[in-house]
Amino acid sequence: MITVQEIYDKYGKILKLEIISGQKGLQRKIRLPEIERPGLGLAGYVKGYSEKRVLVFGRVEISYLKDLDAENRYQRLKGIMFSKVPAVFVARNFRPPKEMIKICEQEGIPLFRTPLRTTAILSKLTVILVEEFSPSLSCHGTLVEAFGVGVLIQGDSSIGKSETALGMIERGHRLISDDVVIVRKKEGSYLEGSGPELTRHLLEIRGIGIINVAHLYGALCVSEAKKIDLIVKLEEWDHQHFYDRIGLEEKYLEMLGMKIPFYVMPVKPGRDVVLLLETVVLNHRLKSMGYNSAKEFNIKLLETINRKQNAKQSKPDQKKLKESLV
Repeated sequence: MITVQEIYDKYGKILKLEIISGQKGLQRKIRLPEIERPGLGLAGYVKGYSEKRVLVFGRVEISYLKDLDAENRYQRLKGIMFSKVPAVFVARNFRPPKEMIKICEQEGIPLFRTPLRTTAILSKLTVILVEEFSPSLSCHGTLVEAFGVGVLIQGDSSIGKSETALGMIERGHRLISDDVVIVRKKEGSYLEGSGPELTRHLLEIRGIGIINVAHLYGALCVSEAKKIDLIVKLEEWDHQHFYDRIGLEEKYLEMLGMKIPFYVMPVKPGRDVVLLLETVVLNHRLKSMGYNSAKEFNIKLLETINRKQNAKQSKPDQKKLKESLV
């Protein structure tokens, strides 16, 4: 759910919006991501029509309204512009009829005009609303892009997430967000991570403070958002814990209903965490291309064991054959 005011503030320039009437209704809430074109509603057929959707008037609707007399035009508009309509958009910079302006002022419905073509405003507004209504969450961690792969680094406080990100940046990779990562489900098929506007491009390093990565390392070392391809958790090395040394078992972490490849990386003095993280990313890319080093090693190992077992079984048979010949 989002207010009309938030849409206007965040996307007003993109949609080239000009508010005509109904300013007092800017705090109205948009409860549905779908958009309604009046169509047959102007002719009085409102079956299936939802008053909770945003209305978009294009060339056809405006031309139809112009052909009506003032009284009829007012009644037709009144039949679809209910008090619960969140907002009305008029495309192609058409001048809204006086009756439309009057109803919007009476009901407190924000009325906008845009020079965009009808198809353009429909497509852009649909993308915006779908994105705003998509499931999201905020999590603690650092998101970086390495070799084109989005890596969410997680772990306890002071484990070294930001320092690892700094090392990745020095190796030519990109920072997406530090400390707080906003995860959003995109098109129901993948997760995208970004950072809050307040902390965008900023990295907090203990003992140094807050640094602006874009200013210090250049604009190529930062990005606004990235698909999350894998999650790596940094944790203190525990000698009592068994860590996978082969990598046959693939682990996943569920987030917003999506399963993301998950790795646990133990940290202790002397381990080059940045190099290890790069290796995890490159190995992940190989797996996505169909090559799995651990599985190939396991297959070769099993083949070697089978050959040795077959060789041992064949030796007694050869000995019995020699004895029978004697």
